[in-house]
Amino acid sequence: MNKIYRLGVALLISGATFACSGKSNSEGDKAFNRGAYREAVYEYSQDLKYNPNDVILLFNRGRAHEEQGQLDSAIADFERALALEPNNFQVLLAISNLHYSQDNYSKALIYASKAEEIPGAPAMAAFMKGRALHQMGRTEDAMKAYGNAIQVDKNFAQAYFNRGMLKVALKQKRGACEDFQLAKSLEYQEAAAAIAKFCK
Repeated sequence: MNKIYRLGVALLISGATFACSGKSNSEGDKAFNRGAYREAVYEYSQDLKYNPNDVILLFNRGRAHEEQGQLDSAIADFERALALEPNNFQVLLAISNLHYSQDNYSKALIYASKAEEIPGAPAMAAFMKGRALHQMGRTEDAMKAYGNAIQVDKNFAQAYFNRGMLKVALKQKRGACEDFQLAKSLEYQEAAAAIAKFCK
């Protein structure tokens, strides 16, 4: 289950590089987009020599470090970016996701909660809060957080799926199967297997 959570969120959070960067012709972005993460780190580092406080460059270099498994370097870049822009929910969510991937659910919760408090935060913030709470065994709070994510984005398939899994654990079969059906209708890949396993 953790692999499913991590993969889905990594894809939703990161895209390729910082969403605010728009169409970039930077050598770092080009390298990142073709999967040359070591080269991307080098190119972003070169650009940072001239723009050391560029949040986008710091974030993108952090993502390139993360893709290589250099988690200490990734968190250092993300935290530096956050110090420059404390209300940047994309950076907050990247830090939350990194802590979650290391099974540090309490820290993941802290950063996801901070992101959720920012006006205009995406549904992903509530979702990531929910999955951290879910792993911590705080089922009622997790259920509420998944519900908040769905309220912000009615098409958030993974939120329906995760809420369904939580309902399975709570022996709420009917509600779980309804959530799995919604996730399936939104083409969430794991939903059909959950329906076959829990809803027969």
